[in-house]
Amino acid sequence: MNRRVRPRQKDDTTPATPRPGIAERLASWRDLHLYSLFSSLGRLAQRPWASLLTIGVMAIALALPLGLLLTLGNVGRLAGDLESSRQLGLFLEREVDADAAAALAKRIKARDDVAAVSIRTPDEGLAEFREMTDFAGALLVLDGNPLPTVLNIEPAEATDPQLLASALEQLPETDFVQYDAAWRERLLAWLDFGRRFAQVIALLLGLGALLVVGNTVRLDIHSRADEISIVQLLGATDGFVRRPFLYLGLWYGLAAGLLALLLVEICVWVISGPLASLTESYGSQFRADSLGFGGSLAVLGLSALLGWLGAWLAAGHHLRATGD
Repeated sequence: MNRRVRPRQKDDTTPATPRPGIAERLASWRDLHLYSLFSSLGRLAQRPWASLLTIGVMAIALALPLGLLLTLGNVGRLAGDLESSRQLGLFLEREVDADAAAALAKRIKARDDVAAVSIRTPDEGLAEFREMTDFAGALLVLDGNPLPTVLNIEPAEATDPQLLASALEQLPETDFVQYDAAWRERLLAWLDFGRRFAQVIALLLGLGALLVVGNTVRLDIHSRADEISIVQLLGATDGFVRRPFLYLGLWYGLAAGLLALLLVEICVWVISGPLASLTESYGSQFRADSLGFGGSLAVLGLSALLGWLGAWLAAGHHLRATGD
């Protein structure tokens, strides 16, 4: 007799595949990022001339405002310490002798709106004039010392030098008070204008650098459109597709930042010699400063951010267009 064979029932107690733990997921995340990091670097090496062209355009766009800001900083130092320009020169009457000048200096120094007072005697002033070759011949015809005693007064930090100058002019020993307020205000205004102008230029050229990276990454995405479509059909997420292009933009930004720093350093080196000769002719010593370690890191970070942002915009636009 034939026996009817019943189909075997599926065992519902079969254990499901366990989900990977945190360590496995972190290792997978690390491997994916490392692969994207080095594969994007390989994409740069495959097209050296096109990559150098993009990096060069970005580097010039970054170097121009960077050099302008660095120049403004050096001009500010060359003009002198702005705190020293706050000093007042109190010229005393010729009848005021050394003891009266010392007593007046002590009395002025005791004021709350004065930080420091120094005395320049007539003999010290005459010695300074003798060091100036243009005045050496004129001093030979003088019978005596016509220079008065001068008190160099440094206002306190929170003090308005103009108000202090007005108060010192009322002293009976005062001949006149010298304070180049107009020169200092003009200098501050020009430096402030220069910084604002450099910031506007940096914003515009930074936007240009961002667009350059975005367009370059867009062309790279367009050349790999079929490959991207295939991996999307296989279930790749937007993050997986976007990640290599983000690292590509990051490499562009870092390389452009390094090249921009090199260009700025070369410019500083080229002008340092003529600038030192120029300042020495005026009896001063000056050396142009570079960005330093902290400033260089900030430039690299900003340039990398611009490259990453440009790539993110280009990749996001492509993903939105293909997802519709």
